[in-house]
Amino acid sequence: MKTLCKGPLTPKAGDLVLARVKTLGSHKRIELPTGRKAMLFPGDEIVLAYGNRYAPDQYEAYVPDDLSPCHMVAAGGIAGEAVSWHERLVGPTNIEPIGLLGDAEERVINLSVYALPKTNAPIPAHVFAVFGTSMNAGKTTTAAAVVKGLSRLGYSVGAAKITGTGAGGDLWLMRDYGAASALDFTDTGLPTTFGVDNDVLIRGTRGLLSTLGAQGCSVAVLEVADGLYQRETAALAQSSEFQSFLTGTFFAAGDAMGAVLGAQSLLDMGHNVLGISGAMTCSPLAMREVTRTVNTPVYLLSDLFNPDTARCWLQDSLPPLAAGQ
Repeated sequence: MKTLCKGPLTPKAGDLVLARVKTLGSHKRIELPTGRKAMLFPGDEIVLAYGNRYAPDQYEAYVPDDLSPCHMVAAGGIAGEAVSWHERLVGPTNIEPIGLLGDAEERVINLSVYALPKTNAPIPAHVFAVFGTSMNAGKTTTAAAVVKGLSRLGYSVGAAKITGTGAGGDLWLMRDYGAASALDFTDTGLPTTFGVDNDVLIRGTRGLLSTLGAQGCSVAVLEVADGLYQRETAALAQSSEFQSFLTGTFFAAGDAMGAVLGAQSLLDMGHNVLGISGAMTCSPLAMREVTRTVNTPVYLLSDLFNPDTARCWLQDSLPPLAAGQ
């Protein structure tokens, strides 16, 4: 960061912008690289990345056409023009872009510059995906619990969140649950994945899996953000190329009907659905409704943690490994 690019510029997704906070809305904190969420105050100057956002429980936002005042639409550090939001929110935090950050030659700095280098390493031998009904259905917790169960078998487990909005919390949770390495789409140079073509997401996913393989991970767990009706999530779920990466799939749901219909949708698409979990398992009654309706196993978190359960997912096709491999 050497220069500040002003004037009639059209920002792109991933461009870094220096902005001044004007008024606070629902986002009153910003995530620091350390993971701490720092308080924001009007007048603060912050660095964000422009990006589109799709979050039914939060904001729908798009990269604006110019450097006019817009909004901070995610605490992870995303700038965009919010066009709709959940009614429980008070509205977005208003920001005033000062200029795009540039290098010494005044070339605008974009997140894509920081994408991980490509590797030809093979992907992990077993890859599991976690889909869900919606935001807050329990996908991240389910994925982290699957990581924990597999790591307790002695495997080196990598985790990757392949769609969503850039933030650190989900990756740190994966590490807390035993992931040897945790990556996400920002490591492919994308601030968010809303509006990104499916072939780009699949190439990025393959790159993340190859990176995990190069780091020594023999098993990987992928989290796919949002619900099956979201455009990018639906395209990935239906992609035969994406399915070719997978050993099996889990589905997280917040209610019984969502669990049954979501798992059946994945089965109809050709997925090997290994289990259902998520926020729905907080209710014994909801779990009972699901187990009366489908043959797919329903897992509590304690079940996912269990290495004996995890051993069944591998279908005895991997040789026993020493801890740390």
